[in-house]
Amino acid sequence: MWKKWFSDKAANKQIDYNTIDLTRLPCHVAIIMDGNGRWAQKKGLPRTFGHRAGAETLREIVRTASEIGIKVLTAYAFSTENWRRPADEVSLLMSLLAEYLDNEINELDKNNVQIRFIGKIEELALTLRKKIEKAQAQTAHNTGLILNLAVNYGGRAELTRAVKIITEKVLNQELALEDINEAIIEENLYTANIPAPDLLIRPSGDFRISNFLLWQVAYAEFWFTETNWPDFKSENFLQAIRDYQQRERRFGGIKNTKKR
Repeated sequence: MWKKWFSDKAANKQIDYNTIDLTRLPCHVAIIMDGNGRWAQKKGLPRTFGHRAGAETLREIVRTASEIGIKVLTAYAFSTENWRRPADEVSLLMSLLAEYLDNEINELDKNNVQIRFIGKIEELALTLRKKIEKAQAQTAHNTGLILNLAVNYGGRAELTRAVKIITEKVLNQELALEDINEAIIEENLYTANIPAPDLLIRPSGDFRISNFLLWQVAYAEFWFTETNWPDFKSENFLQAIRDYQQRERRFGGIKNTKKR
């Protein structure tokens, strides 16, 4: 029997992976990493402490996803709307991303994780863009978990970008208008060649997708929790997968009532 244990240092306990069915894992899990600021405020701490704690949670969940065999993990790190936050908070978030790449990239590479970035990366500071490019190049050969970090990302901006690219191809006579279909649109999204999310996880008690992967989550299973992201642990991640495995995905069809 397959068995693996993960040590949760913070809780000083172990997690038994035998509680999930490895033959029915979601291929692609998307996570909206929400609740960092609220977590900090409840503890009487500056919001920046919550973001640092959230970075630690991401490290744990990436490790867990890789351990159990998830193929793709997409984490919403910074949205196009997050620029409206106070300048010092935005600056810290960018610094945390740079630190994450500096501190984690060799470990990710060692564990066969391929890191990718989706969003308007070209609008980020040059020093950060260089770190992103280096991280992607270093791990491009890896064949394990694909870690997508959505940075300066917005679902509407992604769709607008895809429309512009397709329109330009039509104007240049590289593509006929009648040939535009769902497959063509998907080919021009940031997530081209990656399967759509099977499971979307939203911590912090909010029930919305916040402009995240608007096209891609059309048939994803949603899983919500009141837990804020810094308190989200491997047990929560595995619980989301267990619940996912209890659902029947019909993709617009009807429930299968055929008797075996």
